[in-house]
Amino acid sequence: MTAGFSDFFYSSPDGLKLHARIYGEHNHDSLPVVCLPGLTRNARDFHQLALYLSNAAEPQRKIVSFDYRGRGQSAYDTNVANYTVGVEANDILAGLDQLGIKQAAFIGTSRGGLIIHVLGVLRSTILKAIVLNDVGPALEITGLAHIKSYLERAQNPQNLAEAVEAQKTAHGQDFTALTTADWERMVAAIYREEDGKPVPDFDPKLVETLAAVDLSKPLPTLWPQFEALGEIPMLAVRGANSRLLSEETLQEMARRHPRLQTVTAAGQGHAPFLENGELPETIARFINAAERQQ
Repeated sequence: MTAGFSDFFYSSPDGLKLHARIYGEHNHDSLPVVCLPGLTRNARDFHQLALYLSNAAEPQRKIVSFDYRGRGQSAYDTNVANYTVGVEANDILAGLDQLGIKQAAFIGTSRGGLIIHVLGVLRSTILKAIVLNDVGPALEITGLAHIKSYLERAQNPQNLAEAVEAQKTAHGQDFTALTTADWERMVAAIYREEDGKPVPDFDPKLVETLAAVDLSKPLPTLWPQFEALGEIPMLAVRGANSRLLSEETLQEMARRHPRLQTVTAAGQGHAPFLENGELPETIARFINAAERQQ
């Protein structure tokens, strides 16, 4: 084990080598937690939160934080068409099957939250509590356009300082609450080092999957899939400055889901750092309460 976690490698249904981090692997007496990152992000996004939930919170829990195919330490797929929420949902189920995890609390950031909606269709019994981080069944075109824009125009920083400045330029107005340490932690999660330079830690072909999105038309919604999760305790976290999840959508989610709790992360955009402020304690309390309700 290194730095509080161990590496877990497994095979996807189509034979790709995939990776996840496991924190607190000997914590067997409480509901495990599965962490699912955003589109181009990876397991490192949840490092601080996973350390808290596996070591400091009570009870201590096993945490499984996934790298989707084409991200982090998971293998890249030669077929770009496989970079979809449906394929990735089945990859997650394959990993959990190989770990012997039949039920868990799920934390999904952005794309991870969309995957949770699909898991509700594929295997709803595995979902015992859900945390949606700045994502819902309806997304705003302006938010997706912003994501598409900064991914397509991403610069090639020559060092970590330039990488930090690039992230501040892209996201600074939405993340007014972040400290220098927060920005540096973001960069450490997003980039890997290659030939002494920071390189985005995902398959560049992932950007191609956004090319087909027609931003002139309303985005498809997942309201039926969301309503199917109505019996599962749910916590929705929204960044106060989010461009992707609107306050109106959050209110509609609360209207349609009788067990939904909401929290707003002040000074944060898409997607909030879940390790900041009181969010770790809030998430731990939510999962504890959900587990007691079983």
